[in-house]
Amino acid sequence: MATSTQKPYWVLSLILAVTLSISHPQQVIAVTPLSSLKLNSHILQDSIIKEVNENPEAGWTAAMNDRFSNFTVGEFRHILGVKPTPTQELRSTPVITYPKSLKLPKTFDARTSWPQCSTISRILAVEALSDRFCIHLNLSISLSVNDLLACCGFLCGSGCNGGYPISAWRYLVHHGVVTEECDPYFDDIGCSHPGCEPGFPTPKCVRKCVDKNQLWRNSKHYSKNAYRISSDPQSIMAEVYKNGPVEVAFTVYEDFAHYKSGVYKHITGEQMGGHAVKLIGWGTSDDGEDYWLVANQWNRSWGDDGYFKIRRGTNECGIEEDVVAGIPSERNIIREVTSAGAITDVHIDVKTLQFQ
Repeated sequence: MATSTQKPYWVLSLILAVTLSISHPQQVIAVTPLSSLKLNSHILQDSIIKEVNENPEAGWTAAMNDRFSNFTVGEFRHILGVKPTPTQELRSTPVITYPKSLKLPKTFDARTSWPQCSTISRILAVEALSDRFCIHLNLSISLSVNDLLACCGFLCGSGCNGGYPISAWRYLVHHGVVTEECDPYFDDIGCSHPGCEPGFPTPKCVRKCVDKNQLWRNSKHYSKNAYRISSDPQSIMAEVYKNGPVEVAFTVYEDFAHYKSGVYKHITGEQMGGHAVKLIGWGTSDDGEDYWLVANQWNRSWGDDGYFKIRRGTNECGIEEDVVAGIPSERNIIREVTSAGAITDVHIDVKTLQFQ
């Protein structure tokens, strides 16, 4: 696995998928203006590390993360491209709630619950729909970041300049996304396409597979639906336990760039923007702090080997306010040849996987 790959962060967030609330006081909200002096200053600050690490109530450790050693505040804000979703989009999305009586484990990690699904452990391509294809349909695929970035257009937002993740899930439902094999975005070393770093234009939508033996339309994979999960932690846990990783968004502050280990909660620093990540489990720390286990996409040099924990049950930084997911569709599933030589369709009754 390459350790230097840098995908366009908000686009990964779209594949992750998340919807943003505009009604909760801790929601992911529009970015507030900062002075040019602040924007040009370094995002990593010794003073922030000192304040966090000397706070006995912090519950987490801050450090100079190499990932952002040369980033300014302005550059850091640029990678936080999740935008507040319009009210009408939120209202038109179904919300799933699970009964509080449902028995759930005290600790859960999707990586160990579905060990056959390697995409769950991929820090550099955190794709929840890919995870769910494996979990529900036993299909190992990786979906194309480039398809969403270049082809979703104004439906999803503003290309490299950010977008509306709930709209991206609807794109998955109605238009599907091709595989990385059809439309790869990166090589094994790093970014190989304009658009993965601040300042590049959004790539053009080509709608052709790099392998001319593959057809674009035949490479499409779809989500059966797109829905939100109730902000009640029990419902979020039940959804992850039943159907696999979900996508969440939260408000990022300056101190989060310094996260190294422990259970994060905001201590200090100004608001930087909205960020979408993949929630894969939960647990309780040795200090008795309930947390969510989350996969980030800032590669393994950041945080706790690319992961972080954040306080659970208090809607820390708005992380429980809006959660988005979908069930993979059987549409366009490639037919497999059985041992007897007969050709059969890979088929699972997705209806049985939905909410009873």
